[in-house]
Amino acid sequence: MSNVPADLKYTKSHEWLRVLPDGSLEIGITDHAQHALGDLVFVEVPEAGRTLSAGEACAVVESVKAASDVYAPLAGQVSAGNPQLTAEPQLVNTDPYGAGWLMRLKPAAGALAGAELLSPAAYQEFVLAEGG
Repeated sequence: MSNVPADLKYTKSHEWLRVLPDGSLEIGITDHAQHALGDLVFVEVPEAGRTLSAGEACAVVESVKAASDVYAPLAGQVSAGNPQLTAEPQLVNTDPYGAGWLMRLKPAAGALAGAELLSPAAYQEFVLAEGG
């Protein structure tokens, strides 16, 4: 089973969210997702200031096997994309819940309360049901 930290929320499209002390969110792809993709060779993150709708494709992660879109788990404005990933896309593989974060997002009013997020246990069940 992939690593599923207990302090995060998850989506069915394999993104994770961490609520930061200022109320903004740090977002990345899960350990399960990075394992499925394989070694990443390119990551495109959204630029600061971009406004996202929930479910909107907002980033791209590309491995030697495939390219995949990353979706905004909820509506908000990007406050930062992780600039380190341009030179070191493999950080998503080696530290998906730390240095491999993709973006930081200031959620729109009420967006977090209305989001369809999974608890760690529910995400683990979802991955197992998918055959992971």
